[in-house]
Parts: sequence; C-alpha cells; structure tokens
Amino acid sequence: MGDSIEFYQLDVCPLLAIEDLSKGFTLHAADRRVRGCEHISLSVLPGEFVGVTGRSGSGKSTILKCIYRTNLPESGHIVYDSEAFGPVDLATLDERRVIYLRNYEIGYVSQFLDAVPRTTAREIVHASAAEAFADEDAIEEETTRMLEHFDFPKPLWDLYPNTFSGGEKLRLNIARAMVRRPRLLLLDEPTASLDNASKVRVRDLIEQLKAGGTTMLGIFHDLEFMEGVCDREYNMQTGGFVQA
Repeated sequence: MGDSIEFYQLDVCPLLAIEDLSKGFTLHAADRRVRGCEHISLSVLPGEFVGVTGRSGSGKSTILKCIYRTNLPESGHIVYDSEAFGPVDLATLDERRVIYLRNYEIGYVSQFLDAVPRTTAREIVHASAAEAFADEDAIEEETTRMLEHFDFPKPLWDLYPNTFSGGEKLRLNIARAMVRRPRLLLLDEPTASLDNASKVRVRDLIEQLKAGGTTMLGIFHDLEFMEGVCDREYNMQTGGFVQA
C-alpha cells in the first residue's frame, strides 16, 4: 500500500486510521521475542480525543511510537491525512517526510524529557513555538504563556532542565509539545508524575487544543482524568484491545 490510500467509507474521513498494526521486539541477548501490539485497528476522526487504557506492558506505548515512527511497524498500515502531503502511510513513509510531519503537524508528549544539553527551559519552549509561529512577538508571547500556565517560577526559566524534578520535566515536555498546537497530538501518560494542580492545567490545555481542532490519541492510567475529556476509550489487553 503506497501513498494513494483510500480511507474507510465513513461520513467523515478519519484524520488517523490504523489497520491491522503489529509490532514486536526481539531480545537477542536473551534469545526472546517480546510482544508489543498485535492486529490493532482503529480510526480517529478530526477533532476527536481517543483514549487508550490498560496495564503496564500491555503495548499501549508501542502504538504511539509506531505512529510517531520511533518504532518501525512490522505489519499493518497507519494512514494519516496530512495537510502537507495528503493521505500517507506512516508505516512506510520516507524519513524526510516523517521528520517534516513531526516538526509541523504531529506532536508527541512522552513521560520523559529529551532535550538538547545546555538548553534552558525558556529556549526549549521558544524553539518549539518558533516552528508554529512566524512572528517573533507571537513566539515570545506563546512561550511566556506556556511557562506561566504550567506555573514555572521565573527563576527557573533560564535554568537547564537537568536540575528540575521529574514533575517539572514532564510539565516542560507538555508545554513544548502543546505550544505548537499540532494537528495530531500523541499523549503517552502525560499526567504520570504530576500533582493534582498540574493535572488540572494539562486538562485545561487539552480542552483548549480540542476546541481549536487538534486531534488527540492518548494513553492513561489515570481513569479519572479521562472522564469528560475523551470521546471514545479503548482498553488494551496483552497486545490487543477492545473498545470500552
């Protein structure tokens, strides 16, 4: 299946359509095969927020990493209706276009902050904002808005994140991803190490992004957080899932 992919026959074409996706891992040192996800199929409509729950190790993160292409799928299709290229299969798309989509259309929030060494919190959010806004005043305004929204004291803005707590790093990671207002946002346990006040701030931004048209696929352990936010929910069980 190439780039000219037909979407499922729905009244509204999905922004993301996953078909029979499978991914496993071989641990060569232990001569062992580990299941990631198997035969996953779902579609996410424009503006929807679909949530995936399940026990640790059930394969939830593997799905998101295949969509973002940090994991290369072994089989199946991941059809994304991109603004730049039209419908493309992320499972087989060339690296150049994958990188473009990561920079301009698809955001990813993981549990861990991956940042360039010796880059301050302000610089991390500013660099991300610069990918979404052309005007320098708008970039500065959005950078400030995000840092203030997540309650970063100003003395922290110009410090390196390696001095931050786990919760502060996660809040910074979320701010970096959300400041770009991506078309598709992937959320991998975005509230894992946050206090209740920070969870409320994440929820507020999710609702703002959703109101602005961002489509989201997220995985959570915090079922209470998902209530009233997700349009649909799936439960992951040993590599596959059933709609909850």
